[in-house]
Amino acid sequence: MHNKTAADVMTAKVVTIRADALLIDAIRLLLEHRISGLPVVDADRKMVGIITEHDFMNFAFSGDAADTKVEEAMCRKVVSFTTTTDIATLVNAFAEKRIKRVPIVDDHGCLVGVVSRRDILREMLAMYGRF
Repeated sequence: MHNKTAADVMTAKVVTIRADALLIDAIRLLLEHRISGLPVVDADRKMVGIITEHDFMNFAFSGDAADTKVEEAMCRKVVSFTTTTDIATLVNAFAEKRIKRVPIVDDHGCLVGVVSRRDILREMLAMYGRF
């Protein structure tokens, strides 16, 4: 994985949601796409937050997911990286911050992809596939 960057391993086709969407719609997307988190973007695909299964668990049964907007439950402090970030930096962020995925943004803060722990594992398997 030496010299590999986020651009080499990221998933470019990312399921996203808007801040004004309802929580129930976010839950539906998570289940439908079998993912554990959604980047929250504005109309220009700029990152404004992230909502994860963890956020839903914190919200669980204390409110009405059918009437609550994503912006009320999402995390606004998002750890993100650029396409040129090396994989070692991403792996360290996963370990240090105990996160499962990081959004990859361009120079304007617009979402261009996501790297998850699964993407890193896939790359490791390819690297060690000779065994």
